Amino acid sequence: MIEHLSIPTEAGTFDAIASGPEDGRPVLLLHGFPEAAIEWEHQVAVLGVNGFRAVAPDQRGYSPGVRPERYQEYTMTHLVGDVVAMADALGWTTFDLVGHDWGGAVAWWTAIEHPDRLRTLTVFSTPHPGALRTALQTDEEQRMRSQYMLDWRERSTEKRMLDNNAHALRQMFEYRVRPSHVDEYIQRLSEPGALSAALNWYRAGKPDGAADKVGVKTMYVWSTEDVAFGSAAAFETEKWCTGAYRFEMVEDVSHWIPEEIPEMASSLLLENLG
Repeated sequence: MIEHLSIPTEAGTFDAIASGPEDGRPVLLLHGFPEAAIEWEHQVAVLGVNGFRAVAPDQRGYSPGVRPERYQEYTMTHLVGDVVAMADALGWTTFDLVGHDWGGAVAWWTAIEHPDRLRTLTVFSTPHPGALRTALQTDEEQRMRSQYMLDWRERSTEKRMLDNNAHALRQMFEYRVRPSHVDEYIQRLSEPGALSAALNWYRAGKPDGAADKVGVKTMYVWSTEDVAFGSAAAFETEKWCTGAYRFEMVEDVSHWIPEEIPEMASSLLLENLG
């Protein structure tokens, strides 16, 4: 049921997995760090069976065909631009957007800057950027949770993450992600320049300008065992959504929602797509 695509854009060619009829309602799914498009394997297959046209790309730095060396080419402007460019290449005037982790951040910013292109927004784990900023200003726990975002900008990070059979990278998944996927992620990020490209998302710095509120129909799914994002930012997110908004809190699940509970994640996604 899963097919492999190449999506040509001016920035380069993105690799992707896809499922569903070509004329199905289009859904784009954005993965996080340190994952890849196969994070969404279950959701892509389920969407395809339900008549949607689901496409999950390996994003900038993860696709070998779009892997610039300079960290300045990984700003949010570039990442959001990639989303629009891929949608254009696929012939999608409007589409449903889904994101997790870094892909969730890109999804929020796409909804902020290009609301006319989106039918719905579904984000797992990552709070609205305005809500996260508020939490960082007011919540000491969130500041501690987010310290890694600064630490990983250090140039020693690549070696530390890949040493000892990538032990540090493997530990991030908390034994909540299937081993075959973890092995594939490690293999991909062990390619020359791949991990540096992925870490350049952190090194590019904060997006330009302040985040606005989102008017697109939105569902935000947060899990209570998330190590990166605490409850302060999660509960604050509702204040940044002016359209139809649904918040789902999942108990006893880690940061890796789409892979740890794929059936529930797919079910929730289908509900938001309506």
